Amino acid sequence: MDPSVTSGLYRDITDLAHDSPSWVRHFVEIGTEAVIVILGVLFLASWWRRRSADSRAMAVAVVGPLATAVAYVGSELFKSAVQEERPCRAVAGAAASLATCPPVGDWSFPSNHSTIAAAAAVALAIAWRAIAFLTIPLALFAAFSRVFVGVHYPHDVAVGLLFGGLVATLVVLALTRPARALIETMRTSRTGVVVWFAGRGPAPEPAAQWAGAGAGYGPEYGAYGSAQGAGPGSEPGQQAQHGPVAGSDRQHR
Repeated sequence: MDPSVTSGLYRDITDLAHDSPSWVRHFVEIGTEAVIVILGVLFLASWWRRRSADSRAMAVAVVGPLATAVAYVGSELFKSAVQEERPCRAVAGAAASLATCPPVGDWSFPSNHSTIAAAAAVALAIAWRAIAFLTIPLALFAAFSRVFVGVHYPHDVAVGLLFGGLVATLVVLALTRPARALIETMRTSRTGVVVWFAGRGPAPEPAAQWAGAGAGYGPEYGAYGSAQGAGPGSEPGQQAQHGPVAGSDRQHR
């Protein structure tokens, strides 16, 4: 993409950054790096909570970081192919960047931060839908912050968001099945650390007490195979074989 397409928007955002209160500038400068750490912590939390879940849910949780790594590698390959100069050096008349301008050779397109944030946000949202309301805004903030501090063009971060989200989705879909098979194998391992990592999965459902003891008997028999109202140890049909039980009404004469 021609950098001049979004150079004007870049100037507007960096001017906004310089006109913002100092606490806002400091917050964004810290936040632009902190977002990646927060998403990493959320990956750990997602893995930990899925250790007691079924193997598919656990597989989706552990594939997420791998999907993010694949997106990052793809972003680096794009950078090497496009070799777009950073706007903090290339855009004339723009306000000085808040962050230190990366060295020559650390190319601008696409934004690695945006790619990583988007991939992590999407992977986490797939594995843990309840936190999508947190991860998606974090990714958007990460992307905007890279322009705000002056180290990326708007199109760098926009493409990074799209690329990271798409790659994460495809990788999670492609690897969930083999990862699930691996998790199931790991959960049968005798090696403690392997089982600890994979988790033991959900607790087995308790077997029905005396299950099958009444198999073949009619609905008039209880769970223990005895006739309703019969004492312990009674066999089905015992009353019919031995006559009325003690205490029953005598036959009418």
